[in-house]
Parts: sequence; C-alpha cells; structure tokens
Amino acid sequence: RLFLNSRSVPTSPSKMPPKGKESRSKDVVTREYTINLHKRIHKASFKKRAPKAVDQIREFAKKAMGTSDVRLDVKLNKAVWSKGIKNVPFRVRVVISRRRNDDEDAKEEMYSFVTVAEDQNIKGKGTVIVQDA
Repeated sequence: RLFLNSRSVPTSPSKMPPKGKESRSKDVVTREYTINLHKRIHKASFKKRAPKAVDQIREFAKKAMGTSDVRLDVKLNKAVWSKGIKNVPFRVRVVISRRRNDDEDAKEEMYSFVTVAEDQNIKGKGTVIVQDA
C-alpha cells in the first residue's frame, strides 16, 4: 500500500509553484497545427457538416491560443467548403497567430487569426512554432 505523508504535499498557496499561463497568453506567437475535422464533425447531418467544421476550427483556436476573439481567414473558409457542404476535408493544416488588438474599445487585448497553411502535407508534422521574418 502507498501512504502519502501530509507534509509531502504543499498545501499553502505560497508553497505552490507559480503558474506561467498568465504571462504566456499575453505574448504574440504564431503556430501551425493540423486539425482533424473528421472526428470533430462525426455524426453531423450532411447539411450541417461544413458549418460545424468552421465552428470546430473556431473552438480549436480558442483553446489553443486562449483568446475568445477568433477571426477566420476567407481562404480557410474556402478550403473547408472546397468539396461542398457535406464532403468536408478529413484534416486541414492551419496557421494560428495570436495578435495584439488595436481597437481601443476591444474587450480583450489579444485576438487569434486563423488561416490555411500553404503546405497541406500532413504526414509526420506536429505543432510547429512559426518564426516571423
């Protein structure tokens, strides 16, 4: 049996390790992802597959970048709808960039911009951090 000593687990907030998520979500970054749309629109009716795929891309970007303001590029929309409303591509390679919001009356200081990647070859590629030149 495994018995845990009560002293081995930090209990007070001062002893807990600092969380770095707050500072990480504030900087500008660009990443390239492969989104598996096939599993995200499973069991959706034919006339709702492409709209649901667009919504799922928006949800993915929201989770990945931590911003509630997500803007999709027109080219990405055309790529999702390229085979029609019911034959959505199984996977799509996207570039998600977190940018500063220049509007004065914006609710958040950052927003995510999602566009389709130029190279749609998917095999052997994971998440890549894109270096801005």
